[in-house]
Amino acid sequence: MKKILLKPLLAAAIIAFATACGTSGPVITSTPIENIDTQVLKTTPLNEEQLKDWWHQDLAQDTIPGMSIHKAYQEIIKNQEGKTVVVGVIDSGVDVEHEDLKNVLWVNEGEIPGNGIDDDKNGYIDDIHGWNFLGNTIEENMEYVRIIRDFEKKFEGKTESQIATANKKAFQTYQRALKEFEKEYTETEQSIDFYKGLADKINSSNKLMLEKTGKKELTKENLAAYEPQGAEELEAKSFLLNMINNLGSIEDASERLTEATAYFQSRLDTHFNKNLYGRKTNDNIHDINDKYYGNGDVDGPDPKKEDAKHGTHVAGIIAAQRNNNIGMDGVANNVKIMAVRAVPDGDEYDKDIALAIRYAVDNGAKVLNTSFGKYFSTNPEWVIDAIKYAEKHDVLIVNAAGNDATNLDEKQVYPNDQTPENPVEISNNVLTVGASNFDYGTDLIATFSNYGKENVDVFAPGTKIYATTPLNTYEFLQGTSMASPAVAGIAAMIRSYFPKLTAKQVKEVIMESGLWLDTQVIVPGQEDVKAFNELSKSGRLANLYNAFILASKK
Repeated sequence: MKKILLKPLLAAAIIAFATACGTSGPVITSTPIENIDTQVLKTTPLNEEQLKDWWHQDLAQDTIPGMSIHKAYQEIIKNQEGKTVVVGVIDSGVDVEHEDLKNVLWVNEGEIPGNGIDDDKNGYIDDIHGWNFLGNTIEENMEYVRIIRDFEKKFEGKTESQIATANKKAFQTYQRALKEFEKEYTETEQSIDFYKGLADKINSSNKLMLEKTGKKELTKENLAAYEPQGAEELEAKSFLLNMINNLGSIEDASERLTEATAYFQSRLDTHFNKNLYGRKTNDNIHDINDKYYGNGDVDGPDPKKEDAKHGTHVAGIIAAQRNNNIGMDGVANNVKIMAVRAVPDGDEYDKDIALAIRYAVDNGAKVLNTSFGKYFSTNPEWVIDAIKYAEKHDVLIVNAAGNDATNLDEKQVYPNDQTPENPVEISNNVLTVGASNFDYGTDLIATFSNYGKENVDVFAPGTKIYATTPLNTYEFLQGTSMASPAVAGIAAMIRSYFPKLTAKQVKEVIMESGLWLDTQVIVPGQEDVKAFNELSKSGRLANLYNAFILASKK
C-alpha cells in the first residue's frame, strides 16, 4: 500500500449508550470519525487474516478503509439489543442449510413446511424462507439477446425509414441491442482466444524450462536461479515468472486460465445463444398479473448449489451469524434473511424483479438488497412501480451500482431510481452503492466499479470480500454486488436500533455519515484522477460507527 497521511482526529470519543422509554433508539454521545491527514497508513500488503475482515476495520484506528464495524460493536453497540429486522435478498438463491446462515433465516410462521398447502393464503405454497420466482431456471440470455430474438423477424434487414411511427422506439431498441450483442460476442471470442493462447504458452514454456533446468517441478526460486541460454529460454523464463507472480504456481496459473476460458465459453453457450430458452416457469412473461409461479426452493434446483453462490455470499455479508466462531461475521445482528430467488445466470426478467420486490415488502422485509443490474429493460415500468410500492410501505432498497467502470450519469442502468436524462429521483428509498478497495490512496475505488455524481449515492468495500458460499464453504468474491450488502447491513442495523427512522431517513443517515474523503483517486476505466468525493452523490465511504452516531441525533 502507498504511504498516506490522515488528518488529525477529533478528541477521543466519549460514548454513553443507554436505552430509555420514549426514545427513538439508543442515546449516543460520541465524536464521529474524522477525515484524513497525519496518521501513516500501512505500507505493506494485507495478509490473509487481515484480508478476511478488512471491510470491518477502521481507517483511523486500523489504517484500513473499512466500515468501522468492529469499532461500532466494541464502543457503541456492545451488548445492547435491537429490534429484529427482515432483510430481503433478491438474488440467485441462498443456501438455507449453510452453517453460518441457518440461524439467521426468516421463517414464514404462517406456513406449515412441506404440506403442499398455501397455509397463509398469500398465493405462494410452502414459502418457508422466501420464494423462488425462477423455478428450475438457471441459465438465461442477456436481455439484449432476448430483444433481438423477439424482434428480428419483424425488423431484420429494415431501415428506420421503413418502420411505422408506432414501432420506431422498438426498432431503435432492437438496433441498439444488435450493436451491443455484436460487441459483446466479439469481445468474448477474443477473450477465449487470449486465455487459450496464454494456456498454450504456459504449457510450451513449462515443457522447455523443465527440460533445460532438469527439475521435476518449476518454482519461483529455481526458475529465478536458472541462467537462460538464448532468447527463447529468456522469454520462457520471464513469462513463467510473470505468471507465478500474478497467479500463483504454474499449476494455479493453468487452472485459473482454464476457468477463465470456460467462463467465456459458457457465455457464448448461454448468454448469447438465441436458441436457448432458459425459462422454466410456465408463466406468461408478458403479464405482470400472472404472478403465482415458481416454488419455495430458494437455493435453486442445482444439487451442488452453484447457482446460489452469489446470493449466499451476499446474505453472509449482511448477516452471517456473529460471534459463533464459524467462518465469518456479517455486518448486522438482529437480522432475518428472506431469500427471494429472481436472478438467473444471465439477465433477470423485469417481471421477476418487480414481483420479488412486492413479495418481500408484503411479507415484512424492511430492507431489500438488489445486487444485480442490466443495461436493457423491456418493462422498466413494472420495476419502477414496485420500487414506489416499497417506498409507500417504508422499505429501503440498497442497490449495486454495477461492475463496468462506467459513469452512470451518462449510461442508464436498470434498476435505478433516476436516469441520465432525468436526474430527479422517482422515489426516496433507493440507495445505490459503488465498490471501494482496501488500498487507501489513488486505488481506493475498485477498478471495476461504476460511479456517478448523481446516480451513485455512496461507496463501500467491494474488493476481495470473504463471505459464505454454498455447502458450508467461504470464498473471496468481489464486485459492487458485495458493496451493496455491506451497506444493506448498515441499513438493517439502523432500522434495528432506531426503528422510528423512516427508509428515507435511513438513506440520509448512511449518505451523510460516511467518511468524506478528498483524496485523489483513479477514475475506474480511465487514467484520470479525481477527488473521491466527486464520484458519488454523497462523496462518502459508508461507515457503521458514524451512522449510529448520526442516527441517534435524528
